[in-house]
Amino acid sequence: MNNPSAILGYTVLERGWLSSNNIVFAHGERTAVVDTGYCTHAEQTRNLLRAALHGRSLDTIVNTHLHSDHCGGNASLLEEYPAVQISIPPGHADEVSRWDAKALSYEPTGQACPRFSHHDVLLRGTNIQLGTHSWEIHAAPGHDPHSVILFEPQTRTLISADALWENGFGVVFQELEGEHAFDEVAATLDLIERLSPLTVIPGHGAVFTDVDAALSRARSRLAKFVSDPVRHAHYGAKVLLKYKLLELQHCSRDQLHHWTQQTPYFDILHRRFFSDQPLELWFESLLIDLERSQALQVVDSMIINRD
Repeated sequence: MNNPSAILGYTVLERGWLSSNNIVFAHGERTAVVDTGYCTHAEQTRNLLRAALHGRSLDTIVNTHLHSDHCGGNASLLEEYPAVQISIPPGHADEVSRWDAKALSYEPTGQACPRFSHHDVLLRGTNIQLGTHSWEIHAAPGHDPHSVILFEPQTRTLISADALWENGFGVVFQELEGEHAFDEVAATLDLIERLSPLTVIPGHGAVFTDVDAALSRARSRLAKFVSDPVRHAHYGAKVLLKYKLLELQHCSRDQLHHWTQQTPYFDILHRRFFSDQPLELWFESLLIDLERSQALQVVDSMIINRD
């Protein structure tokens, strides 16, 4: 299949790292978008969707998982399209219904997500109609225990969320919390290999077709994390810092340090993996690593995001 997007009638809006990619289905009986980005980009998300829908209303929102960068635009789109139906993985349905920001990870990670309601759940082993085709729903635990991936068998197109990127996969938050989940990451990579997709639409980054190479890189990365969990914890902490800096763009060193002190995840990581060093020194080591990789720039007392 040379052009699955034309056959299936989808448009991929590649967004970056603060907001997940949006996969827009503007053809067929009902329109849909898979994942809605972070709340700070809500206006941009609405504008992009209006253009991609070509004047049609939005009927369905599908969230592969409920991290804030994948569902943060739900509430805004629900305001614009009051009749839209939101489908989420079943694992956090109760927490969404009563809006438990702690259980949904927003409070512990220091991220924001405006409250939204859901109308349906994405059950593994069933199918969902997106555009003109039916997509299989597969459970994909690891990065998030309740995440799903979506597979269209005719074109062998996979919406992989954060289970597989071209160069890795998302932080395994359960491992940071002390629950074993690296095996689940491996099992999900095995599932993707069995599905044998020809095209992968990741949660972040460009669509890719060299799936074998991506799986090999992901497995190599996983093996390093399994052999050195502290390395994974350090990576996770840097991701959370970078994510916040993407949101703020620039802030003082004291402001960012204060944010880490108020964010429960940093306390969890420090106590579990880095208690041998003072919190201030650990924070400085994260900044040094992020500056070395050109993810940020430190100018006097100011920290400036670099994309």
